[in-house]
Amino acid sequence: MNLSPSLPRLGLGLVLTALCGPALSATAEEKIASAMSAAPASISAMATILDWPDNMADPMPELRPGSNGWICLPDMPATPGNDPMCLDEVWMGWLHAWMTKTQPQIDKVGFGYMLQGGTPESNTDPYATGPADDNEWITEAVPHLMILVPDAAMLDALPHQHDNGGPWVMWRDTPYVHIMAPMPPHTP
Repeated sequence: MNLSPSLPRLGLGLVLTALCGPALSATAEEKIASAMSAAPASISAMATILDWPDNMADPMPELRPGSNGWICLPDMPATPGNDPMCLDEVWMGWLHAWMTKTQPQIDKVGFGYMLQGGTPESNTDPYATGPADDNEWITEAVPHLMILVPDAAMLDALPHQHDNGGPWVMWRDTPYVHIMAPMPPHTP
């Protein structure tokens, strides 16, 4: 995976400016530990660890180089939940598209981990900022594996209710549709 292009990092940073604000106070070691807590050690141990920049117009700084093609990010301090994540190349492209409100280009299956749960969010609206009658707000943080597929029609027969006790399809009927697979609690 080529990490040298900074366009996705820059685009993501621009969109997150309003979310993260001023410099983050955690140490580099704390941020690395947070990022690594997002996935099993078999993934996070050799993942590249990026950070949210102090100025979100800047590229995401690298806290630690990696060698397995995965990117892990620490908890985003501006969100109410604990939401570090580890993403493969497909998910990094998806994240950039979501943050810039553009169409993601999914040409193969992609995987992302958020084993610390995440932040309350809508199950139906990728840009909802709070609960509403029509957005199936998820209040409980659920450790999960996220799965992208190249053909969204493959997900049509899968459940979309987040409280069904198993995997579900999140953000159905949007370009950002993906599978959420609940995982057991994870302690790194």
